[in-house]
This record gives sequence, C-alpha cells and structure tokens, in this order.
Amino acid sequence: MDKGKAVMGTGRRWAVDFSDQSTVPSSRDILDPPGFSRASPEQDDSANSRQKKDAEANWKLQKAWEVAQSPFKNLMMMGFMMWMAGNTVHLFSIGITFSALWQPLSALQSVGKIFEPFKDNKVELLMPKLVFLALNLGGLALGIWKLNTLGLLPTHASDWVSSLAPPQEVEHSGGGFAFH
Repeated sequence: MDKGKAVMGTGRRWAVDFSDQSTVPSSRDILDPPGFSRASPEQDDSANSRQKKDAEANWKLQKAWEVAQSPFKNLMMMGFMMWMAGNTVHLFSIGITFSALWQPLSALQSVGKIFEPFKDNKVELLMPKLVFLALNLGGLALGIWKLNTLGLLPTHASDWVSSLAPPQEVEHSGGGFAFH
C-alpha cells in the first residue's frame, strides 16, 4: 500500500496508514545536530521547573532586599523635611514630627504583611527583616530626637511635677545695639 493513501476498511470509512515501508533514510539514521539531545521530555520539564523555581526564589530574595532597604529612602526624606521644619514649635514641625513617628511604628507593626509575598521555602527572609526593622527603628529614633529638640519630651522633673521650678535656661540670645 502506498504511504499516506487512504484505506477503505470495513469498520472505518477513512483511515491513513502511517507505517514507513519506504527505502528512503529515516530521521533515525540522521545524526543529531551539535548541542541537541534526545532526553526525555519529563527530564527537561523537571529541569526547567527547577530552574524556574530557583529563578523565582532569587527574584523573591532580591525584591525582599529592595523592600528591606526602602525605609532608608524614607529616612533621608524625613530627615530633610524635619531639618526644613526648624526647631520652633508650630503646626508644620509638629505634623512632620508625628509623621516621622507614625510611619516607622506602622511599618514595625506590619512586618509580617510586608514580607508575606516573598515567603518561600527556598528564600531566607531573616536578614531582610532585620535590616527593615533596624532602619525603621532608626526612623523612630530620628522622630524622638526631633521631639526632644522641639522640647516636647518630658526630660526634667519639673515636666512631671508642677510644684518644681523649671530648669534654668542654659543659653540665651541677645544682640543688636543698646539704645539708651
């Protein structure tokens, strides 16, 4: 029977015979090109899936480090804004200071949620979390320092007890010309 010709059988109306009875060399007789291997597809799939999982784990770790270092940018911007607000107590400086306190506190409360997308058996998140915590604690310290420079922290006994005299001012300013 000729290759590829339809066969009329009793049970089927149309059928194609794919058996190779020709004398033409088959594809099995031709050598494979360099770099090609006839490995089973299951092995290729498992190697590809392993490579994909490794690449995904590396990507997750890289993104976790980016998230861990993101408070540093916020720290620099908040420091600049607090410097621009000055050392006098007014609405803008108090707003900036409490914002500098609130952002690290809310970030410290939600560390688990922030690093949840990067959770994986192959990804170690301890160091990124520690860096994230350290930078946020630095931001919190910056906010507390600003509260102290504004004089809003109770640092003397007279801040707690009204019957005590306030501390003597250490510095005073004066200048200009004395007109008599």
